[in-house]
Amino acid sequence: MASYLLKNGRVLDPSQGLDAPLDLRIRNGHIAEMAPQLTAEAGETVIDCTDCWVAPGLVDIHVHLREPGQDYKETLQSGGEAALAGGFTTLCCMPNTEPPLDSPARVRELLQRAAQATPCRVYVVAALTQSMRGEQLCDYEGLQRAGAVAASDDAFPIQSAAVMRRAMRACAAVGLPVLTHCEEQSLTEGASMHEGEVSALLGLRGMPASAEAIPIARNALLALETGCHLHIQHLSTAIGLALIRFFREQGATLTTEVTPHHLLLTHHACEGFDTHAKMNPPLRTQTDVDALSEGLIRGDIDCIATDHAPHARFEKEQPFESAPFGVVGLETALSCILKWNREHGEPLTPLELIARLSTRPAQLLGLPAGSLQRGAVADVVVIDPSADWVVLPEQFRSMGKNTPFAGWRLPGRVRHVLVGGEVVHRRDD
Repeated sequence: MASYLLKNGRVLDPSQGLDAPLDLRIRNGHIAEMAPQLTAEAGETVIDCTDCWVAPGLVDIHVHLREPGQDYKETLQSGGEAALAGGFTTLCCMPNTEPPLDSPARVRELLQRAAQATPCRVYVVAALTQSMRGEQLCDYEGLQRAGAVAASDDAFPIQSAAVMRRAMRACAAVGLPVLTHCEEQSLTEGASMHEGEVSALLGLRGMPASAEAIPIARNALLALETGCHLHIQHLSTAIGLALIRFFREQGATLTTEVTPHHLLLTHHACEGFDTHAKMNPPLRTQTDVDALSEGLIRGDIDCIATDHAPHARFEKEQPFESAPFGVVGLETALSCILKWNREHGEPLTPLELIARLSTRPAQLLGLPAGSLQRGAVADVVVIDPSADWVVLPEQFRSMGKNTPFAGWRLPGRVRHVLVGGEVVHRRDD
């Protein structure tokens, strides 16, 4: 394997609390040495990281890769290329494929296909119920043995408290975290955006904040009762965050994530019936955005995830009510968070940003990622935080071009990505 010396960079490793100007040596696919002013050895490739951050590869625990069954939207290869372009070296793919990832055999097959399709590390979040119908439980021990790192019914949240209770108890017994999209669907049927003044103006049925808050409260109560590690996906409301804080105080093992679009946009982005601003949970109010920002700064929100959800162009070009929910995010997430941080007066240090984008999400699901400690596998990203760029969806590696950030000028650019000590992405412009 090639050996590399990453020189003159600012090394950021939250797993060690490390933020320092250091050189980093990679040998045999692992972190071999870190020190000031290292000298290149014979045969070693030097990568100049002047004015750049050198950090563990980013980790996204909420991604839709669409394969199998929906490869007209995205493939493992194109999704992996998009991830690497955005600095992500580790992904956790959701189970809502066709067929769903609800059996050990399907989990094993997906992992085998991913290993051949992309150098990006892909992990599987398996289905929580058979066919994701919210009725019959899956074989969680078998799914875990096959390689699943968590279970979720994702966009098809279990509506029955009894079924959810049984599923959480069974997952707790084998130590499998449960990831859940919280939506009381009796309050959201036929709705396509947040319920508020914008939905009223557009004449669209809206989703109230209570549709997220009710299942958060229910599921958190069940987490207390069962001892299950419950992770709330793509949190979008101030009341939801308040409930998470409350149930943590009661002793629930409760973690959560936020997406860049829920930090940067409100429901006003839907004005003009822009389907690129249609996602579920929907964009909310400025009050919600402010609460989520405060939660991320305070550490009440554990990590950032993209909920990368690619769709074909013809699907998003339908009328607003008919268009599918979801936006892509792998190639814009890092820069969006840098923009958010800059607009808020940089309340998070670079080390804290990397913690929420890499180390913390890896820790939540016990993934071997998010660290530059000596001997660790060399999954590394080199980031130029001062390089601005304009979002041009037609240049995305992802097959999905459905972004609400088209035309935005964003800070920060990924320069190099290494996976297992090999350069798998580089940008020289």
